[in-house]
Amino acid sequence: MELIVLLLIAIFVLTYRKNTGDNFYKFLMNELGNIYGKYAPYSFQMVREKTKELGQEYTVKEYISQITIFGFLGAVVGFLYFQSIIWAIFYGLVAIAFIPFLAYLRCQRVYSEYIFEQIQVYTTNVIMEFNTTQSFVRALEGVAESGVLESPVLDDVKLMIDLSYQNGTIDESIQYFDNKYPYYMVKNMHQLFLQITKEGAKDSGESLENMLLDIDMLVEGVYRDKMDRATFHKKFLTFGFALYFLVMLTQFLLGSDNYIKMLEEWYVQFLLHAILIINTYFLINGEKFYNEDTGAE
Repeated sequence: MELIVLLLIAIFVLTYRKNTGDNFYKFLMNELGNIYGKYAPYSFQMVREKTKELGQEYTVKEYISQITIFGFLGAVVGFLYFQSIIWAIFYGLVAIAFIPFLAYLRCQRVYSEYIFEQIQVYTTNVIMEFNTTQSFVRALEGVAESGVLESPVLDDVKLMIDLSYQNGTIDESIQYFDNKYPYYMVKNMHQLFLQITKEGAKDSGESLENMLLDIDMLVEGVYRDKMDRATFHKKFLTFGFALYFLVMLTQFLLGSDNYIKMLEEWYVQFLLHAILIINTYFLINGEKFYNEDTGAE
């Protein structure tokens, strides 16, 4: 096993010698990008491209920093638990392997926040346009032409306009948008427009004003939840990483020599691996909770 590790290190060193500095990392990132582009689902490719457009995609240097930090921390934890260079390298590589998944979660969070902001812009502007035009389709046209929306919401609004003219009714276009963006503010606003359109309400100003207030309350609640999540996330990570280093307290209480003797027992090593796996599962689930549905109402 030691020979295999040494061979891998030697191959890395030789490769680095031939591709020094940024060239090596550019080559590595390009290869990883090609593999990603070939096998990643189209939906996530779109999410990642939008993250790049928003300027929130990590740079190559930031990814390299993550690889270094994750690899170092994983190796330190592996060595503290098992007093073995082999296990230190193994857990260092395992920690690095989680980076693509964490990047995926982050992209989903950024995209979710972006879509929520676009939906907020869509609902408020359609209501204001309707107050002027007194026509739902013309309100959609005004918002589409105003330049306040971006893809993909803008593309869906244009499709709503086409469906409305094609069918002579707004029902199908509203149903399409509600299914695509199942937000309360969208459904409530569309329901109000359906009532106004079908019942022919003459004075809808007060209802629309109340709808704007409801939207403001929903948005405020979402952003408050976002801040609460960010605060909880910091505390959660601090607690989660602290659990990894409880083994240091065990070694202090037992003494290093006694701890190393305990490692000779297979069930002790099994228990230590189980502790690492459970704690990692705990952290990953917390990261999923923090990053998923951040724009949900």
